[in-house]
Amino acid sequence: MEGLPRTYESDVLQYCIIAIETAAHKMGITPSELIERLEKQDLIDSHLINYYDTLHTQSAEYIADDIIETLYNYEHDK
Repeated sequence: MEGLPRTYESDVLQYCIIAIETAAHKMGITPSELIERLEKQDLIDSHLINYYDTLHTQSAEYIADDIIETLYNYEHDK
């Protein structure tokens, strides 16, 4: 049985899911909690998706650390 065809959009979605799950695990929170916090800062679109071409070449651990640091900076700068 064949799956859906691989597209740029499906690659971005998979990258976002892995990044969010890995970061949430490192933070000790649920992915849903992290998504809510990222959405409040508009970081899913402005950071994860906007920098996909650069970040997707890094390890999941690197991306998770980047998300955590970016989120912390945005939440504490306001």
